Amino acid sequence: MAGTIGVPELIVVVVIAAICGILIWPAMRICRRVGFPSWLGVLIVVPIGNVILLWVVALSEWPVEQRTR
Repeated sequence: MAGTIGVPELIVVVVIAAICGILIWPAMRICRRVGFPSWLGVLIVVPIGNVILLWVVALSEWPVEQRTR
């Protein structure tokens, strides 16, 4: 039966979705708190995007800091 999904495949999909949620939610909160758009947190699950996101957040001047001056 091609096209059907079994229990093992469903478990894998649920585990991957949970891991993505566990990674994306904190990354979105970090981006929002420092003044970047929260959708940038989705980059945490992209293989090269996560490294780029960390470098951008670490090395750029945060919009929150600009507003407080």
